[in-house]
Amino acid sequence: MSKNNNYKKLGPTVIFIFGGSGDLNQRKLTPALYNLWLDGLMPEQFSITGTGRTDYSDEKFREHLLQGINEFSRRKDEKNGSWEEFASHISYLRMDVDKPEDYNAMAGIISDHEAAWGVSANVLFYLAVAPQLVPEIATNLNKLKKAKDKDKARIVVEKPFGHDLKSAQELNKLLTNLFDESQIYRIDHYLGKETVQNILALRFANALFEPIWNRHYIDHVQITAAETVGVEDRGGYYERSGALRDMVQNHILQLLCMVAMEAPVSFEADEIRNKKSDVLNAIRKIKKEEVQKYAVRGQYSSGWIEGKKEKGYREEKGVDPDSSVETFAAVKFYIDNWRWQGVPFYVRTGKYLKEKTTLITIQFKEAPKYAFPPEASETWRANRLSISIQPEEDIRLLFQAKRPGQTMSLNPVNMVFSYADSYNAPQPEAYETLLLDAMMGNPTQFMRGDQVEVAWEVIDPILDTWENRPPVDFPNYAPGSWGPEDAEALIAREGRNWITLPPAKKENGN
Repeated sequence: MSKNNNYKKLGPTVIFIFGGSGDLNQRKLTPALYNLWLDGLMPEQFSITGTGRTDYSDEKFREHLLQGINEFSRRKDEKNGSWEEFASHISYLRMDVDKPEDYNAMAGIISDHEAAWGVSANVLFYLAVAPQLVPEIATNLNKLKKAKDKDKARIVVEKPFGHDLKSAQELNKLLTNLFDESQIYRIDHYLGKETVQNILALRFANALFEPIWNRHYIDHVQITAAETVGVEDRGGYYERSGALRDMVQNHILQLLCMVAMEAPVSFEADEIRNKKSDVLNAIRKIKKEEVQKYAVRGQYSSGWIEGKKEKGYREEKGVDPDSSVETFAAVKFYIDNWRWQGVPFYVRTGKYLKEKTTLITIQFKEAPKYAFPPEASETWRANRLSISIQPEEDIRLLFQAKRPGQTMSLNPVNMVFSYADSYNAPQPEAYETLLLDAMMGNPTQFMRGDQVEVAWEVIDPILDTWENRPPVDFPNYAPGSWGPEDAEALIAREGRNWITLPPAKKENGN
């Protein structure tokens, strides 16, 4: 294991993963913790206990997790005997979350480790469970003396955080009555992605961007989060969610906040989160009678993709045959503050779209072209900054350059920064970053309660309108397309178009 000195030394830590026998732990959490171990970033003294109703022995549980490492880890070939040492820190606790007496075993595990280590340990409770189980678990955890220690105990809650504003407020009230706000880590894995975190470095560590990062120079902003798969085996979940809840309320609004926030005076957690909250509070609330002007919804039909017939959403397992749930959403937002007044932020997300991509595009206003001859205007393009989060991880600046020759002919060209080309070191997975932050007690990249509630305030009028006005045209887009026609109209009526990018390596001729 390599040692990384960029992080403060972590104290002894006891980790409990509720839903330890489930999919999220096997695919994401344990591989992330194992990678932190390989990088020398785990505490010297730690334990990981998975909980669940499955009847595992410690050994069978470790075998189950090793299958996840072998299938899903980016470093599956680096076990080299380290897995056995790492796995010796893992145990399994069979328990029912609705039985208060089962939590006594957790208290025993904590006290046994603290006695063996001779020190008071940090404790991380990770709730990788269905949202309806969170209140029960939180209430029972509050009965543990250690969980009430606001300096040592943290509780990590997975999304979705509420189903609407009312339920989010109720959940926030419950959790903050049981724990201090500083103990509650509402996780959004998008915020742990390296390219997302690089947005702040790009904006605030470079003098050339911030002076023009405003309404005077920027025409509009686009955020696209597209998937090339359907709901797969998550039809039951998606029927309670839909694209607006599943992606826009959390992931996309958080990306919007990072693009639009004011410069922080420090990188302290509350300073960053305050700036994000300011953006959310400044987003213009859409009136219910005007929702059709600002928001578009869609649902995919059956169709052919790469020679394979795919089911329509209403044919998926667990889905109502007459479902009105959207699998696509596009919204135009405005931020009513000095920096962004009048600049539209277009966002879209959907299933079974043409490409898998998460892309932020900053479209600048056109430069004056009166000084150039007519041949120059034929290929005239406004400058554009594109931040690609997946699958390519790069940043591209589109600018004008003169084409070689005797005439003043211009070509738009890209200056590309690619993570893969610039850095040899592998990038950490999002969950690695966020788990390490949680163990360190750094909540910067986690949602605060007020942020969650204001984000719901932003989209609740759209949700209420859609739920009270069933769509008459579902399904309205084919798999492999870019969504319904109305999504194109949403942006085209103002003379704009949705932007997609070819792969960076093709542009470079590599």
